[in-house]
Parts: sequence; structure tokens; C-alpha cells
Amino acid sequence: MKNKAALIVCLALVLALSACSRQQSDWEKTRTANTTDAYELFIKKYPNGEFTQQAQARAKELYEERDWQKARDADTIEAYQAFLKQYPEGKWTEEARIRVENFTLASAPSGAAPAASAPPAAAPGPSAAPAPSPAPSPAASGAAQPKSHSYGVQLGAFKSGGAAANKRWAELQKQYPKLLTGLSPNVSPRKISSGTLYRLQVADLSEKRASAICKTLKAHSQPCVLLHP
Repeated sequence: MKNKAALIVCLALVLALSACSRQQSDWEKTRTANTTDAYELFIKKYPNGEFTQQAQARAKELYEERDWQKARDADTIEAYQAFLKQYPEGKWTEEARIRVENFTLASAPSGAAPAASAPPAAAPGPSAAPAPSPAPSPAASGAAQPKSHSYGVQLGAFKSGGAAANKRWAELQKQYPKLLTGLSPNVSPRKISSGTLYRLQVADLSEKRASAICKTLKAHSQPCVLLHP
């Protein structure tokens, strides 16, 4: 009887080891494939397996990445709102919220403050002949013309407050340190019909640098609006 019991125990151990070995092998194959179909198949085969939780987590990540790419391709406020509804606490949730807020740019002018214009010349008296206009001095001419560093960029518009704009700047600095080196942001509030819009802007740029910043950011699907003098 003892020998028979020992034999049963040994067989059970062999079967358990075999099952573990098979699951380990299937898990490695699943990780190599790294697709939602592969993870779903693994979860179905091993619903309570050693690697099931890891498979579920990775499948969720892949689904979110797929849906985020769809939202980016559509690039509409409706697409980003639908993404947020499906993934309220996901990897791309904060980015989706930022993009939803940035769609308010379309309803709020984002141009820089216009340069102060010169006061109109006084009309000549009835008997006075119009005096010839003196040639402008270099200094006066320079004051009337846009400065070489009077361009700017707008990197976002936020309804949730100035803190959201500052947080966005910190994220952009971390992602694009060379592009934004030496720059200081300005959070400019603007009243709109639905409340206050906090615009994240950088001023006092040359046209070349402002254009380069927007070109780079847009190439990475980041919002950027060029502000003209």
C-alpha cells in the first residue's frame, strides 16, 4: 500500500511538473508573439495560471495602445472623449485630456497681443498747408516695425486652470529639452463664454525658432500654434 501511495504521489508530481513546463513554454511563445490574440488565447487556456494576471495586464495595455492610435488618427474631440470614457485611468489618459482641452483653441483666438499702433496724426487747420512728413529716424523706424524676436508659440489651452498649463510645460521640457532650452513659459488667461481659458505660450522668439518649435512638436502629434507679431 505504501509503495502504491508513493507511486501515486510521484505520478502527481510528474504531471504537475509537466503542466508547469507546458504553461511556461506557452507563456514564452505568447510573450514572443505579443499580440492581443495571443494573450487572449493564453488567458482562455490558463484562466487561473501562474502567468494569467500578467497576460491580462499586457492585453489591456495593447488594447489601449491600439485605441489611442485610432483616436490620434481621427484627431477629433469626439475621438479623444470616447477614448477617455473607455480608459479613464490609462497610460494615455492625461494626454487625451490635454488634447480635448486644446480643441478650445478653435473657439478662442490665440494670437499674441497686437503691437501698439501710432496715434493718428492731427488734421491740419483750415488755412494750414499739410506739412511734409519728416523722414523717420532709424530708432523710430525700428519701433514701428515688428521686432526680430516678437514671434511666439502657443503650446496648449486649458480650462482646468493655470496649474494644468504649468504641468504641461514641465512635461514638454522633459520630452524636448534641447528644443525648449532657455525658454520661459507664460500662462495667459483669457475669458471666454464658457469660463476662463489658460493659454500656455512662449514669447520673444525669432520667426525661425518659433517655426522650428511648432514643426518639431507637430511632427510628434503635439499641439502648437505659431503666434505672429
